[in-house]
Amino acid sequence: MKLFEEICVGLLLLPVAPLWSQVDTTPTAPVPAVTGVQSSSSDQMMTPPPVSGQSYPTAPTAGERSNYLRGGVAFASSYTDNALGSLNGYPVSDVSYSIWPTLALDESTSRLHIVSTYAPGFTFYQRETYLNEANQTAAIDLQYRLSPHVSISARDGFQKTSSVFNQPDPTSAFAVSGGTQVANFSVIAPIADLLSNAGNVGMTWQFAANAMVGASGTFANLHYPNQAEVPGLFDSSSQGGSLFFAHRISKMHYIGVTYEYQRLVSYPTVGQNETQTHALLFFYTLYASSRLSLSFFGGPQYADVGPQYFNTQSPAAPGFQSWNPQVGGSMGWQGRLTNVAVSYSHMISGGGGLIGAVKLDSATASIRQQMTRKLNGSIAAGYAQSNVLGSALLGSDNGHTLSGTASLQRQFGERVSLQLGYTRLHQDYSGVAVLAETPNTNSEFVSISYRFYRPLGR
Repeated sequence: MKLFEEICVGLLLLPVAPLWSQVDTTPTAPVPAVTGVQSSSSDQMMTPPPVSGQSYPTAPTAGERSNYLRGGVAFASSYTDNALGSLNGYPVSDVSYSIWPTLALDESTSRLHIVSTYAPGFTFYQRETYLNEANQTAAIDLQYRLSPHVSISARDGFQKTSSVFNQPDPTSAFAVSGGTQVANFSVIAPIADLLSNAGNVGMTWQFAANAMVGASGTFANLHYPNQAEVPGLFDSSSQGGSLFFAHRISKMHYIGVTYEYQRLVSYPTVGQNETQTHALLFFYTLYASSRLSLSFFGGPQYADVGPQYFNTQSPAAPGFQSWNPQVGGSMGWQGRLTNVAVSYSHMISGGGGLIGAVKLDSATASIRQQMTRKLNGSIAAGYAQSNVLGSALLGSDNGHTLSGTASLQRQFGERVSLQLGYTRLHQDYSGVAVLAETPNTNSEFVSISYRFYRPLGR
């Protein structure tokens, strides 16, 4: 009865709390409240990973720095055996060279933590020089504790690239999230102009000693400026929102419920395909220690698929409705020298370039180990099975992506580092022309970087 009263009070009082852009502000991983934003009370609740909207940290705690201005430049070269897909029955290989100036600001106060990063990249190809292009990567993550019990945050990431293999840090593509709403970027055109943007905003309010409510909104956009480079793939966008209630049973155990809405749109040759979903999910999080958490969620998800358009010659396929289970789980461990994150989810998600929304089974894992004071290694892998909703009506084929990256990084002094790595990508999408004939891509890369750190306010 007490739990029921807490839920009612929270939902009644939530509308009168300050309103703004939404997302969580407390950490996904079981570390102290957001790095650099100290809780005003030892009774401050954390926002469980299923509803936090954050990815698990990628660096061991020993590697964290705040209140720093960071900058530098990285020079990288990579070889790929599948630069252009198949020509005359054989994949075309190429070597690329990239330069990445970077600038990042990480600033913390007792109530605010903001991290902003900008990295303009320039990539040159040895053979196919017409692929040369300027790239852009930018991100901002803001977390603000408005009062001892009300927190807000917003984050956004933008990327303009000609190749998924040319990035300041190739392993960053394997961010692991325990969330119930995650953008789907699993279908990959190895070398093609691409604009992507994903973000979320939200608020959490701890209105009682062991009860919290929150609201969040998410969005993602995927755009191919040159459609001729990616036959069989299409632009897409998604918007979503959620409301949640979390109850802390004890210091280690959290339970809760969340309602979620999604609007998933893809843009084929003519018109658009739109799917709307509603889900009621229950979640549980175990904070086994200050560094280890386990989370699970599950519940029904309803999908309303609108009429589907593919081209001017075929009539619209009729819409339909369906009920599906949505389930998932994640684990995060952030040690002094080791960082591990694993997640799995089954849900209806955006197509990520396919003709419509999909039933998505995805799994991601990331391990980073500080081997010595100057040497660290990382392994990251991901798997995604995409089954297009109404694929029989659309004449579309389902498919899957399997990818992985392994790398070693050696530090020389305080500012120079060398990184070596290998990426393997396998994609089985027989209905996507740009991927059908050359499903496998291998890439080896090497980069040397110079970075500086300057303390702020010291």
